Amino acid sequence: MPASPVNSATDSLNAPPGGPLSDDALARRLGPGFSSRHAEVNGIRLHYVEGGTGEPLILLGGWPQTWWQWNKVMPELARRYRVIAVDLRGMGGSGKPDGGYDKKTMARDIRELIRHLGLAEASIAGHDIGAMVAHAHAANHPEATTRAVLLDVAHPDASLSALTLLPGPDQHTGSVVEDGDRTYLWWFAFNQIRGLPERLLEGRFGSLVDWLFTYMAHDPDSLDDFSRQVYARAYATPEAVRAGNRWYQAFNHDIADERTYGPVTVPLLVLGGDHSNYAYLRDLMPAKGTDVTVREVADCGHYIPEEQPRAVIDALTAFLG
Repeated sequence: MPASPVNSATDSLNAPPGGPLSDDALARRLGPGFSSRHAEVNGIRLHYVEGGTGEPLILLGGWPQTWWQWNKVMPELARRYRVIAVDLRGMGGSGKPDGGYDKKTMARDIRELIRHLGLAEASIAGHDIGAMVAHAHAANHPEATTRAVLLDVAHPDASLSALTLLPGPDQHTGSVVEDGDRTYLWWFAFNQIRGLPERLLEGRFGSLVDWLFTYMAHDPDSLDDFSRQVYARAYATPEAVRAGNRWYQAFNHDIADERTYGPVTVPLLVLGGDHSNYAYLRDLMPAKGTDVTVREVADCGHYIPEEQPRAVIDALTAFLG
């Protein structure tokens, strides 16, 4: 496993704004035409990185990552689409307020960003927490959603309430995912606790990043040292840890909201890693929409855009047209 980026990530907190891990510097790494920007929408300041021309495609990331998780797919997608990778409320360069972390409110953030950008509608692809927001956007704002893509995660529903504190006999708790294993989602509980995670993780988030990538990626080396530093830095402060926890603390609110949603009416593509959530999503998602396609991503764990970027590019271009 690559060396922990904790020290370099912690040191970077004191680096000047134009340092190599800043959003401006990261946008430049993608190539000409990409820029880091902010917008005041829905009472929050959202950060996003934009590049390319064509039909708009909004990319939403998840925990414990930032917009940077799309870096391997953005340059090629930008040849065909106006790509807009957003830091969600509470993530990276976006605002971190005390509230508003239910996925319906976060979807409203994206709806207002679409309006701010002068667009009538956009396609939205989300991974992890971003997939939950993408689903909520499609359910609540179909008029502004051209198509939606969910990567390896579904919107919270009543099934989350059945998760147990102790792992089952077929749930692995170590660092190696074997065929047939089910992920033990211990951090769903850990992130419910208020006050303690930020005390434990301040300046040490790189250790958690390394553990999660080893645990949930089929190929942990696909998440390189530089990216690990980006994520460790993004969550190195108590404020950032606390905001990320809020996404999980809102799950009961999200479950209640989901009960009021009918099937999503916009075309919906769902991608699941064959070493992650594909089988679960294959069985769950067809009932969640009127036009749902579920695809397996081969040789892949949870972090699909970084583990299998080619598969993501091909799937999105085929689906979006």
